[in-house]
Amino acid sequence: MQTRTIDAAHFLPSAEADIQREVRLTIDNGHIKSVSPIEPGTGNDFVLPAFVDAHDHARVARLSQVGSYDTQLEAWLPYLTLIPAVDPYLSSTVAFGRVATSGVASVMAHYTRVQGLTDLPTEAAEVARAARDVGVKLALALHCRDLNPLVYGDHSSVLNALTPTSRETISRRFLKDPLSVERQVEQVEEIAAQIEGDGVTIQYGPAGVQWCSDAMLRAISKRSAQTGRRVHMHLLETRYQRAWADRTFPQGIVTYLDEIGLLNDRVSFAHCVHLRPDEMDLIAERGATIITNISSNLLVASGMPPVGEMVRRGCRVAMGLDGLAFDEDEDQFREMRLVYNGQKALGFDRSLTPGKMLDIAVSAGHAVNEGNFSGGTLAVGQPADLMVLDWSAMSADLVERDVSPLQLLMAKGTKRVLKSLVVGGRTVFADNRLTGVDLAGNEAALLDTMRAAHDQVTDVRAAMPELKAALEAFYVSQN
Repeated sequence: MQTRTIDAAHFLPSAEADIQREVRLTIDNGHIKSVSPIEPGTGNDFVLPAFVDAHDHARVARLSQVGSYDTQLEAWLPYLTLIPAVDPYLSSTVAFGRVATSGVASVMAHYTRVQGLTDLPTEAAEVARAARDVGVKLALALHCRDLNPLVYGDHSSVLNALTPTSRETISRRFLKDPLSVERQVEQVEEIAAQIEGDGVTIQYGPAGVQWCSDAMLRAISKRSAQTGRRVHMHLLETRYQRAWADRTFPQGIVTYLDEIGLLNDRVSFAHCVHLRPDEMDLIAERGATIITNISSNLLVASGMPPVGEMVRRGCRVAMGLDGLAFDEDEDQFREMRLVYNGQKALGFDRSLTPGKMLDIAVSAGHAVNEGNFSGGTLAVGQPADLMVLDWSAMSADLVERDVSPLQLLMAKGTKRVLKSLVVGGRTVFADNRLTGVDLAGNEAALLDTMRAAHDQVTDVRAAMPELKAALEAFYVSQN
């Protein structure tokens, strides 16, 4: 890899560092070789560490594409069945390519929706190949699940509320026997042995406590302790999950996770919208990481995550898009601003500073994705994972000359200001396009494929209105 230089008008070496003016970064062999001063007026751009998307799903379709916008999470999840199985390489290049265009260098794919056109090891290899071709680093958390296929608890009342035709369809589509606990756990290790390395790490991805048996979670905990492999899962995303957890674990769900060895610095939890203060304290004490997904929580009516309180109580908090960006545009800049402006303060009682928000967006996620607790720093010897932002565009309408670049970023930053993304010294995005794959061409091919397969899911499409109504009735009666 050739030596290259980037001249910056403004340079932020890490989230909470001071911004430096007029510096030259020299990159060699994928790492920062030197940072040196240059003549005033030489630099043109704002350079800072790249984003980390610490919870996503490599999803094929957006909410509006399958008519599932404005649907609450528990009723929304079955809509994923309306998305036909497609080539995992094609779909993953689109998913990873979209986040790369918003400055994401490292992405967590909690792989809960297997395409199933081949065996899982072959599919996982194709997902990894897609990430490498796009140029992003990938943490692939392989889905483990063996409980509660329709609702949190006994689903007989839901099935009984359906017409016979719909009942048969839903039973056939959703009530399949899972692989054994032993096989699911072993498969993760087998896939890791085949594809891990070259920017790809493999993790255990239990769907969530409400979707995994005690035996499953204990088996994952035991293997993780033996191998050091990380674990990534959902936790307390909705009020209905909170109610189920309180009924199921009188000692508390977070205490339960601690008891079985799944509360430590190898473990990360997505959402945590309905955490209680004492649970935050325990998570902070044990060193686990929380990933906030504020657009997703708003879109599927899960609630507002208490990010400010999490930070105040010492939790390590990262950020992810969850495949549900607010404007369906995978804009990590906007996601960061939503978190910051929604959580920064109540009056003069401040919870987040711009620097802490940037730490959530560019630093903490490295602990989730790679187990790197000091990532997101552009120092000599560190990986050259960085964004180059168009400072001229950002500052074009300034009246005051010395407004902080970080303040401008929090006020109005969007993916439109991204000039280039560099990952491990490789330019992944520049001149408004990805360098490794044809994103527009792949998006068009993916849409054509899904439209051509529209009739594959006619049966579940017909049953969906009944199922949605039955699910709503179930959860309303339970809460």
